[in-house]
Amino acid sequence: MSDSEYDKLLSFQEALELVKLPPDSTSQYRFIGTRSAYLPGCDYPPEKEMPSFHSAAYGGHVYAQSALAACRTWSEIEDQKRTPQSQKLGLHTIHGFFTAAGNRRRPFIYSCTPLTSTRSFSTLSVTAYQPSVPSSSSSPTNDHFPVSDAALPLAPSPCFTAIISFKASEPHSAGIAIQEPPPQIRFRQILGSRKPTDWPPAPPVDIDGVRALVGEDVVGRFPVVEMRKVDMSAYNEGKPVHERRELLLYRLLRPLPLASDGNGDGMHDANNHAIVHAYVVDRNGLLMACNHLGMGWTLGKAASLSYSLVFHTNVDECVMRYGARETGLDLNPDWESRSRGGKAQGEDPGVWWIQEAWFPRAGAGRGIVESKIWSPGGVHVATEYQDGLIRSFEKEEQKPKWNPKL
Repeated sequence: MSDSEYDKLLSFQEALELVKLPPDSTSQYRFIGTRSAYLPGCDYPPEKEMPSFHSAAYGGHVYAQSALAACRTWSEIEDQKRTPQSQKLGLHTIHGFFTAAGNRRRPFIYSCTPLTSTRSFSTLSVTAYQPSVPSSSSSPTNDHFPVSDAALPLAPSPCFTAIISFKASEPHSAGIAIQEPPPQIRFRQILGSRKPTDWPPAPPVDIDGVRALVGEDVVGRFPVVEMRKVDMSAYNEGKPVHERRELLLYRLLRPLPLASDGNGDGMHDANNHAIVHAYVVDRNGLLMACNHLGMGWTLGKAASLSYSLVFHTNVDECVMRYGARETGLDLNPDWESRSRGGKAQGEDPGVWWIQEAWFPRAGAGRGIVESKIWSPGGVHVATEYQDGLIRSFEKEEQKPKWNPKL
């Protein structure tokens, strides 16, 4: 895919477009998402003859947009308090719970409630509902929603809830900052075997049976970032499932505004970058787990139940530099200096971030996905922990007829 083709994909600002709503009897802080959520697999071209498995919206959409609503709420509260820029809080954790499948043909409507507030640590809850009736959208593709949809009757129960925390930035205590060596070091030989753009695109639906049917070349319409999947098959060969690894490389499709551009307030902008990571790392995790569990040809259902993301650094270290796709990986980063908050001598921070995923547990119809998010400079910025349903087709009549191996 060329740069011009990537230009057609939605940016963060477009994909997660959020509009403030007037307060009502339930909440002072309300928002509506006005863009349809991404649907995994909807972007396969017709010639791939890809059957439709589901209609549920991409879970990372409501997860990240809930965090965005929380950030907008907290920013408004800080502005009301006239909080100095140096004392503003940054995104710290997102703990989300998926209680119903999202309908991508209807908007998400968010209510935010401040829970606790101190100068260094604060929490909010976010509840997401969808209308119980179809959108009044006049968009031919039904991918935009009018703000008036917020007046439609809501479903009786929320589809998603979250607790989100914010924390003040601070230096390392006693100068202590430790982490394991980053994947740029541990997987140097694998990562150095190709340029980032020479790895295949992350599949729209990363299931063995689907990839065998449609091939490995489909980029799709996943927004916000360009994402590449590293071939870890040789490394994983013969290892038990919990020791295997998957590596995903990703970079921004278009830049996000920073305070230096004169278009933002600094901390709020850094929070947006943290939300990009939250949006991205939900992609395909449970599906990759199913491949490693031997369910890549018989998967019946995979769905997130809970998803937690913890940012270990001050939020400004989540900021993603925008640059050329051809920028390579730094496979010898001065990660120890970077993790201590110093600036490595002569280091180009790069544009490609790394998601390192593994699958430590499966059972009782569920699977766990853990991921670490690594900066281009080798800093362990965040950790994801996801628990979700994974169920195989167990009866002959349930198996998909299109599957050539069944």
